[in-house]
Amino acid sequence: MNLKEFYMKNYPTDELGVEINENTTFVGLLHALYEGNDVYDYFGVDDSIVRERLFEGLSKEINTSYDYIYYMWLNS
Repeated sequence: MNLKEFYMKNYPTDELGVEINENTTFVGLLHALYEGNDVYDYFGVDDSIVRERLFEGLSKEINTSYDYIYYMWLNS
């Protein structure tokens, strides 16, 4: 499942979901974090709520805490 599909399934009333890049995945998001790349550029939406929700989804996907993902982002 790509990030847009995940987001639209879990947050169907959030209008920003349609703007998420269709070619993005949780694996790609994790890679962007490891590389220190701008995650907003990666998924194509410059909104902190979208970022938080995608980070939460990523943390569940890789079975780790949200804090781990968040601090990885802060320290990149």
